[in-house]
Amino acid sequence: MLNSDELRLFLAVMREGNMLAAARRIGVDHSTVGRRIGHMEATLGARLFDRSPRGVTPTPAAFALVPHAERVESELLAAMNSIAGRDREVEGTVRLATPEAFAACLVAPHIADFRARHPRLTLELASESRASSLSKREADMAVMLKPPPRGRLITRKLVDYRLGLYASRAYLERHGEPGGRADLHRHAFISYIEELAGFPEMIALDQILPGAPIAFRSSSSAAQHAAVAAGCGIGVLHAFSADQDERLVRLLPGQVEVWRSYWLVVHADLQRLPRVRATGEFLDEVVRATRTRF
Repeated sequence: MLNSDELRLFLAVMREGNMLAAARRIGVDHSTVGRRIGHMEATLGARLFDRSPRGVTPTPAAFALVPHAERVESELLAAMNSIAGRDREVEGTVRLATPEAFAACLVAPHIADFRARHPRLTLELASESRASSLSKREADMAVMLKPPPRGRLITRKLVDYRLGLYASRAYLERHGEPGGRADLHRHAFISYIEELAGFPEMIALDQILPGAPIAFRSSSSAAQHAAVAAGCGIGVLHAFSADQDERLVRLLPGQVEVWRSYWLVVHADLQRLPRVRATGEFLDEVVRATRTRF
């Protein structure tokens, strides 16, 4: 008979792609993972993984087992949620994955108030450009630039926000301020490294000026902001951040503007946990408090 611990290890190997990473994720020895996977294969009478020096490759039997293992995992989480929901105390840890600008400019500045309200809750803020996989438990909640296409996920829009063109005062003194779109091609621009952008929506410059001459690329929105402020070139920046920076000047307001949306996504199995609900309420409060900046 298989047990839940073995199924948990099995799912970790499937999600991580190798036994060593799965062991680190679960917090056990590499040999323990191999031994328990071997026990599962003996119990099932079927090989789950082909081993090689490069790692493991799931067999058809492994792929057939995944939906059953995930149902067991979901039921266990649902049971935990049911019990935890009876406790009014908000405690534990929530990992929230968000785009970098949202994390640095909106969440982090308000985290002290959140901590004062829920001293037994630890918020782990994973600011990144790629889309974290909630189905693989890389995060409990995520703020995304578009709704995920599938999965047992609860999605709702948090807020719409603006992106605009900005340059430093020093840059404009050297190169002049563009009077219209036609002037933009003679300027240098800052943008994302396209293959490292987790969402196509992040590369707004292509929408404003296809084929723009690029002086600097970065996967970090904070690095792009700093490069624009340093006078490296013109950048497409978040208005809720750039408008607060006295070093920057908004260019072509009313002529050049891009709108995007932030979406809050939570795994359906976790949505009723007090700590997850408290974090969602906190994000709603942050958005309301800063709405005039969007």
